[in-house]
Amino acid sequence: MVVVNWNRKELLRSCLLSLQRQNGISFETIVIDNGSTDGSADLAETEFGARVIRNAENRGFCAANNQGIACARGEFIALLNNDAEAEPGWLAALHAACSRAPDVGMAASKVLVWEEPSRIDKVGHLIFPDGQNRGRGSGAKDCGQFDREEEVLWPDGCAALYRKSMLDRIGGFDEDFFAYGDDAELGLRARIAGWKCIYTPLAVVRHHRGSTMGKGSPRRLELIERNRVLLALKLFPWSLLWLNPLFFAVRVGAGMAMAGRGAGDTAHFQGWRGKLAMAGALISGDVAALRLAPRILRKRAAIARMARLSPGDVRRLILSHRLSLREVA
Repeated sequence: MVVVNWNRKELLRSCLLSLQRQNGISFETIVIDNGSTDGSADLAETEFGARVIRNAENRGFCAANNQGIACARGEFIALLNNDAEAEPGWLAALHAACSRAPDVGMAASKVLVWEEPSRIDKVGHLIFPDGQNRGRGSGAKDCGQFDREEEVLWPDGCAALYRKSMLDRIGGFDEDFFAYGDDAELGLRARIAGWKCIYTPLAVVRHHRGSTMGKGSPRRLELIERNRVLLALKLFPWSLLWLNPLFFAVRVGAGMAMAGRGAGDTAHFQGWRGKLAMAGALISGDVAALRLAPRILRKRAAIARMARLSPGDVRRLILSHRLSLREVA
């Protein structure tokens, strides 16, 4: 069990309390602290007996999780965000789902909105053909429509289980991503390498949405945009990659239309100053992606050598788990 933390002491306390209540399975808890200054690392160590690895600075979600994965000794590696709280049977349910077959390398949780647990945060992931991804069912009322175990594209990294042997073969999180979209990159890379992901509704977590940087943070939006481009450059088949600018333009247009009605993600950036900040973040993200493009394309070549799916298979996989335009806007 790996929990990454950065200056969220009270959220971390609630997270670790929820892990204390897990039943039906034994596990170790490893907290990777990214240079917190609020005493949360001490809390994890002294009050909860967790194994704590202290970083001198914020190394980001990817690098910190990779540290935890390298230290973990189990057959499976669970991740839980410090802003999430797991129901008592969460970990045992994930373990049962991931143990279904040897080619199941990932298990996804039923993640509910902490402030409104009758609403879905995510139950696995979907993706738009420009690389933007989002939780399946995000924002929907939980009416039992996701109460069956089934294969999904990949799990959300805020509450997931990974088979250690899979990570040993394909590698952990890509640290160029730092944060946001990193779970999408790992999940799609695993699918390309032939692994499957199972979602189980019995693994329930409540999640404080956007608590790390805040939904209206330009830096958050910049990272999301940068990593959208990096994900497509690294993993998309060329038949989709050439069309990426078109899909991106369509998505932005739909977002602008939603903004005119005061809806969609743009509602978090209010007024003309907010819209300028949003545009600046998108441009900054694209420029940052271009700087990293040569390194990402070298990684693309390495992934092609371990692929079990053909480019056509990958295209079909992405399009069969496609976000609708309304959902992505």
